[in-house]
Amino acid sequence: MFSYLRDHILMGMAGLRLFSGMIEVTAAVAMFYFGSVQKAVQINAGLALVGPTVLILVTSLGLIGLADKLEFWRMFVVMGGVGLILWGVRG
Repeated sequence: MFSYLRDHILMGMAGLRLFSGMIEVTAAVAMFYFGSVQKAVQINAGLALVGPTVLILVTSLGLIGLADKLEFWRMFVVMGGVGLILWGVRG
């Protein structure tokens, strides 16, 4: 019944990860282009926003896709795990 929706969710998850990877590669090229440690640190700081955002979006899409298979409390466990990851890596 939900296979059509799952295919779109899978494509969305993979697409977000590809987009995130393209941003990372573009940032690396920009670091080489500017040739400055100061600019590289600034670019890297911008990437610090991309990673967690993509993590949250892809996890949310995955939970939507699994909504009919997972019990409600297990979704909160997964969301809590993502929150702990983000809390653990904060600076």
